Amino acid sequence: MMTFAGLQADARVLIDKVRHECQGFRFQYEDQPSVEYIARFTGETQQKYTQRGGVRPFGISCFMTGFVDGSPTLYQTEPSGAVGQWKASAIGKKSKELREYLESKYTDGLNQQATLRLAIETLLEVVESEKNVEICIVKAGNVSEMVSEARVATVVAEIAAEKEAAEEAKRGGNR
Repeated sequence: MMTFAGLQADARVLIDKVRHECQGFRFQYEDQPSVEYIARFTGETQQKYTQRGGVRPFGISCFMTGFVDGSPTLYQTEPSGAVGQWKASAIGKKSKELREYLESKYTDGLNQQATLRLAIETLLEVVESEKNVEICIVKAGNVSEMVSEARVATVVAEIAAEKEAAEEAKRGGNR
């Protein structure tokens, strides 16, 4: 699974290059390429465009995710060609603040519901409404599912209720 932040036209070109490389890899080796291989190929391609004359660099950051031996992996590429593996990260607007938020809140071993909640809490730091939130859950076996708006709204309501209860307790303690 791959997602990006940045110029959509650049993403289409880069994704086509990645698809072509995946097809070539399968044809040559009769096996699917690993997530790490695809991330490195994407980073190398982005980096090549920073050094060529007459072309401009790709204006996108990408996330690639998949499973290695049943464990989820997440890679990020930058327009400079830098490739990094993460447990949790953010790209796009205010990504530095969101990464700091994730660093303080993320713990190993979160279940799917706790991970979904953390993702929504993180996104609520930068979006005005849960209506602007789209989440896709990637599972082993090449299965992905889009989280429904109703499920996102339920989690947002839980978060809001907990914040309100914490503020109420804080006010009660200050009296």
